[in-house]
Amino acid sequence: MKQRSSMKIWFDSGKPWVWLNAGAVSISLVMVVGLIGLIAVRGLSHFWPADIVELTYVEPGEEKVMLVGERVDHETVPAARLALSGVHLPEGQETANRTLLKIGNRDFFGLDFRWINDPWIADTQKPAGLMSIERREWGNFYGYLVNVKQQGEVVAEGEQAWDEFQTRLARSNALFSKIKEIEKSEIGKINHGLEELRIDERRLELNEVEKGSAPYLEIEEERQQLNARYAKIRVELDELYSGLNRDQITVRIADGREADIPMAKIVQAYKPNAMTTLQKLGQYFHNAWEFVSGEPREANTEGGIFPAIFGTVMMVMIMSVLVTPFGVVAAVYLKEYARQGAVVRLIRIAVNNLAGVPSIVYGVFGLGFFVYFIGGSVDELFFQAKLPSPTFGSPGLLWASLTLAILTVPVVIVATEEGLSRIPRAIREGSLALGATKAETLWRTVLPMAAPAMMTGLILAVARAAGEVAPLMMVGVVKLAPSLAIDNIAPYLHLDRQFMHLGFHIYDVGFQSPNVEAARPLVYATAFLLVLIIVVLNLAAIGIRNRLRETYKASES
Repeated sequence: MKQRSSMKIWFDSGKPWVWLNAGAVSISLVMVVGLIGLIAVRGLSHFWPADIVELTYVEPGEEKVMLVGERVDHETVPAARLALSGVHLPEGQETANRTLLKIGNRDFFGLDFRWINDPWIADTQKPAGLMSIERREWGNFYGYLVNVKQQGEVVAEGEQAWDEFQTRLARSNALFSKIKEIEKSEIGKINHGLEELRIDERRLELNEVEKGSAPYLEIEEERQQLNARYAKIRVELDELYSGLNRDQITVRIADGREADIPMAKIVQAYKPNAMTTLQKLGQYFHNAWEFVSGEPREANTEGGIFPAIFGTVMMVMIMSVLVTPFGVVAAVYLKEYARQGAVVRLIRIAVNNLAGVPSIVYGVFGLGFFVYFIGGSVDELFFQAKLPSPTFGSPGLLWASLTLAILTVPVVIVATEEGLSRIPRAIREGSLALGATKAETLWRTVLPMAAPAMMTGLILAVARAAGEVAPLMMVGVVKLAPSLAIDNIAPYLHLDRQFMHLGFHIYDVGFQSPNVEAARPLVYATAFLLVLIIVVLNLAAIGIRNRLRETYKASES
């Protein structure tokens, strides 16, 4: 009886629910941290320069072959599964171990990944001379360096070939970077200028200006100037390309075949088996930086993801600028000015229901209303000369940001209303009693005290918008954007351009890639980077909110 009484007292005290809540929070934290840890380990380990193995592989009834590559994965599989792939184990053996080997050399073997059965591996070595070459096409190359050539003539071989190769590779990459800069900057400006002249000419035609008149002659003169500039740049580019294509290397793969690789097709090369731990660590950070700052290659399965990072951050920032004032104004009107009645209650119900609408519905709305209706009308009014090619009448960064602003505005409205409700009525009355108008009270007293709640709404909006993919697929996101939304061409910020997004990049690489094994670590790395960006943006907003809270502590009373 006494035990029952003590248990009842314990339950009535509320301590079991405290412990239950604490346990739930702890489990949630462990799951979140575990998930992020899994993503980080599986993604970031991809950039480590793994050792390259050379092994002798003997299949039953077949001749032995030499294989070279990186060990990527290892698993134990049942005999029935192996039998489906044509591999039959000895009688009585139910399982077998196999290794996923990244053999690279896609131009030689067709596929750069291969499963091999561990019992059939006869010998394994790690020669120090094996090198890993990252190429701009055809993926990685694994093999031996034979010699270095300049215009077909051997300039270095043997032990001296590697140092000569690294020197000429640095020169080649410098030339490649210079060529890309000229093509994107100077030639990009010329192409933009020629397009503007074409539009001006079309505008004159629409205005029925007589051909051969002064405006036409001015356009033709400017076109000739631009063509002359392009001819000079073309000569410079031809010289750079000639210098870029000057050097080649001769390489040898595991089966003894040799081939020439142009230096222009090589990004970097290193010998992981001959590297110390410190050298591997430096190479690891170099690979990670190239992933963050580079552009994608080979159907997004190689290279970097900087355009996707840029597009994600830019879209979130524009969305934040659009959603915050709209949501705050709507909340202030509903709370401070609107007569509280059936209509206002109906509006609040509608706002709360909007938060539960599937995101793809917003994408359809954005495509129909923003892109086709508003964007098409803008093109008809201001960009008629460009038609039928759309300017704002096609999916772009602006419409994507507006669509996500509409998607997240209920969160901002609700959070702002809650913040306004927490401000004591006495503060408003005191301000009015001192002679301030309602607008002045709202602007100088109420809104600053409600700023932490506004920031809370913004934090929730950013967290949701950064991870949305479905609506973006309809209003602006693309697999590969030809150029960024910001460049050196006026007006410098091009809101009409399509953009890349980390969320869509994860979907594309994970489910649309022709090379699944190569794409898998990039999915983890990109997902980790997306989570990291969301965390950084939220931490910045939380820091601002906490500072505002400290400034206006009266709002907590």
